[in-house]
Amino acid sequence: MQDIGNFIKETRLQQNKSQELAAEEAGVHRSTLVRMENGEGGTLLSFVQILRMLGKLELLQAFETKQQISPLLLAELELKKRRRARTKRGSTEQQSKSDW
Repeated sequence: MQDIGNFIKETRLQQNKSQELAAEEAGVHRSTLVRMENGEGGTLLSFVQILRMLGKLELLQAFETKQQISPLLLAELELKKRRRARTKRGSTEQQSKSDW
């Protein structure tokens, strides 16, 4: 939490924003911002609001999970893929007769 707080504080100072202005832009109370900067906690919602205010929401992409298909499942799906089209045997469909 201390590292997160330090990041918030340093980024805020680099953007030349006071705690009061930053808290107002983030939509949180100043005491919430102070607690987070001191590493004393806060909610995830407050953290996201502060990251949005700092323009650093892209940091949350590090937590994004992507579904991965195992190589064995991929090979199995490849084997099941249709290779050609054909009509079923014994089909009662009438084929169009040619005038030729």
